[in-house]
Parts: sequence; C-alpha cells; structure tokens
Amino acid sequence: MGGYYSLMAQLNVIAAYDQSLLAQLETVDKKEALERLARAHDAYDDRSRWLPAEERIATLTRLSQLIFEQRDSLAMQAAREGGKPLTDSLVEIDRAQSGVIAAKEAIPRLTGREIPMNLNAASRGRIAYTYREPRGVVLAVSAFNHPFNLLIHQAVTAFAAGCPVLVKPSHKTPLSAISLVELMHEAGAPKDFVQLLLCDSETTEALVSDPRVAFLNFIGSSKVGFMLRSKLSSGATCVLEHGGVAPVIVDETADLDDAIPLLTKASFYHAGQVCVSVQRIFAHESIAREVADRLAKAAEKLQVGDPTQAETEVGPLIRPEEVTRVHAWVTEAQVRAARVLSGARPLSETTYAPTVLLDPADDARVSTTEIFGPVVSVYPYKDVNDAIRRANLPNMYFQAALFTNRLDRALDVSRRLHGTAVMVNDHTAFRVDWMPFGGHRESGMGTGGIENAMHDATIERMVVFRQK
Repeated sequence: MGGYYSLMAQLNVIAAYDQSLLAQLETVDKKEALERLARAHDAYDDRSRWLPAEERIATLTRLSQLIFEQRDSLAMQAAREGGKPLTDSLVEIDRAQSGVIAAKEAIPRLTGREIPMNLNAASRGRIAYTYREPRGVVLAVSAFNHPFNLLIHQAVTAFAAGCPVLVKPSHKTPLSAISLVELMHEAGAPKDFVQLLLCDSETTEALVSDPRVAFLNFIGSSKVGFMLRSKLSSGATCVLEHGGVAPVIVDETADLDDAIPLLTKASFYHAGQVCVSVQRIFAHESIAREVADRLAKAAEKLQVGDPTQAETEVGPLIRPEEVTRVHAWVTEAQVRAARVLSGARPLSETTYAPTVLLDPADDARVSTTEIFGPVVSVYPYKDVNDAIRRANLPNMYFQAALFTNRLDRALDVSRRLHGTAVMVNDHTAFRVDWMPFGGHRESGMGTGGIENAMHDATIERMVVFRQK
C-alpha cells in the first residue's frame, strides 16, 4: 500500500517529516456513510432529542477541561501527523481550548429579537419576536494544516449551536480529528450528534448532495470547495474557506525593526502552509533591498527539521510531492527574473529551505497563486498606488497588511487593498478565534470565527401574536 489510500479501503496515516507509518485506519463506504447521515438526521428530526443549551454548555465545559489535561499529547500528535512544529502545535491546542470556551460562552447569545408592531393599521394589536434554532445536519469537511483547531471552528461550533455534525477530516491528518470526536463523546456529546467520517471523495460528494445535509462547512482548495457547493441540494447552505496570495505593503515610513520579525514569522510559520501566510511584500524602492536582505538573513537562521523537537521552527511540507512542486515554482521564478536571496532548494525529501525572492515577474506563479510553502517574494515599488494595483489580484480577497507610520496612508490603503481583513502594522496571518474570518471570491464564501459559525448553523424563526 502506498500514499494515503489503498484498494482495501484502508487509510495509511503517514508522518509528514520522516514518512513513517503512524496508523492504519479503516475507511467507510458510501452505504455506511449514508447510514451515519441517517442517524444524524434522525437525531435532528426528533425534537425530543435536541440538546438543551444547559446540556451543551456542560458538555463544552468538560471538553475544554479534557483538552487542557491532554494538551501535550494532542500537540505531539498534531506535530507528528501534520508537521507543524511542536511549539506551534502547542499554541494550536491552547487556541482550541479557548475556542471551546468561546463557543460555550456564545450559546446564550444565540437569541432572537423583537419585531416592531403597532406601527400601522396592518400591524395593530400584534406582538412579534424571533428566536434561533438549529439549522440541521452539518457536514464539516476540514483541512490538514490545523488538524485540531480547525475542527473546533467547524464541529464544536455546530454542536454548540445544537446541530448534529458529521466530521470529515483530511486523510493526511485524521488522528487529531479522531481524538477530538472521542473527547467530545467523553465530555457527554451523544454519539449520533458527533460522528467521524473517513471516506473517499465520491462518498463525500454523495453526502454533500443529500438533502438531509443542511449546512456544509468546508476548508480547503477553491477548486474542491466550489465543486462541492455546486452539489448541494436545494435549500442547503455553506461556508467555504479557501486561500489567498497574501499581500503586504511596507512603505518608506515603516519601522523595519518592528516589521521584519513579524513578516518572518508569518512567511514561514508552518512552512507557509497557512491560508493567510505572507507571500508577497511590496516595499518602497528606498527600502526594498533592505527589507529583502533582512528577511533573507532571518530566514537563514530558522531551524528546519523534525517538528516534534522543541527547537524546530520550520517543519516539513505535508508530503514529498509538495517539496517538488514548490521547487518547480521557485525555479520558474528564477527564470522569470527573480533573484534568490535565501533558500530555493530542498533540504530533504520532505523539507524546503525558507526562501526569499527579490522581484519575480508579476505573472510568475509565486506572484499569482497561493504557493502553500516557505517562500516569500519582495517587490520594489515607486508609488503606493502602483503597489496597491499590483497587490490586488482580481479574484483573491482574504487577509492583507500594511506597515506604515502615516495615519492618513493607513486609513486610505486599508480600504483599498483587496482583503476581507486588512492588518495595519501587523502581518497577514494575525488571527484570534473569536474574530470574523474568511475570504471572498476565489478565497471563499461566508465568514467564519466561533460566533459567526454558530450563527450560520442556526435559522431565525418568528412568532406573531394577534390580540383578540
């Protein structure tokens, strides 16, 4: 058996760094997947089985404690299967625990509102109010790069909103998902309300198109996300989180001592395998070479290697094929005028040197397409309007950033950069789990974040009383 799939419906879970076999798991076929969907739908369809807020709050309280108690082992598991350095995986588990608490605390805010009446003859003598209730079965299709915390945003939020949820993790990192589902059951979540699905793409499509799925929460590539959206049954809804080619503008007034460490972290965190990693830096021509040289110097000092070791700062790419692909893109950029200031070479079968490129062509792949690797490019500009034009790719809207000490420029550029969120004097990868988060156009649809996801998993209903 090779890769992540086998002909016997067995899933080999391979360590990202050393390609060792971590586990062999059984997948489910379409028949079993649809049976699990049926159990989830039955749990939703029978209102007597709905989970009261008090019970959901108690379950999430226990879940947060269980995550806290198993923090170290959960972080090591995530580091081994997904390759994110242990230091960062520990932060991921801490974020996950705080996300569970945030979901618990948001349950009392899933409320309705009073609708004004007695405003005209038609509404006279009436009282109206709305309330929120679970939308239905949620299908959470997740990604490999944050294998535990992403599912807090997808599965835990669905449960917190009162919805049964089917958890479909990445086949590259299923162990973290298994752990989360088991912890949710241990905390008190009924098994029909939280179910794991290890299944192939064809089965996933069958689930998405089934009318018993009310809501799709997807994180992954735009190609797959929009394809799955097209399969949704009538009336079903979705949130899609894809990726971007995150731009940063560094103007001539920026404090580089402050900016460079932030840009270094955001360019090479998790080997660049983050949907809002810094990928393109437009620096004023008076400082562009300094920005590039300082980034390159910082990149060369980063410790690349085994993600389970505390000193490692940059781990592997998720699989060897990605190392080959990233190197092909970097080689193309060199042909297209880019100067290599650091990296630009594989370090092993699974790791790639943190790479800084100076001024590749604007139509090179490193300039137009999410690389999902440890590569950042610096582009000189003369006029900030030109920098904005070049930074704004037509179909990518996710997070963007600007470093400046001019308030007028911050107020102006932050509104003109293509980004659902624009960070001023911070990097594009900044996120806290309670803030709205999501892309637009090719970068996604809808807005994530703990409370937003819970809101999307519910519907608003209205009751109108007429006084006799």
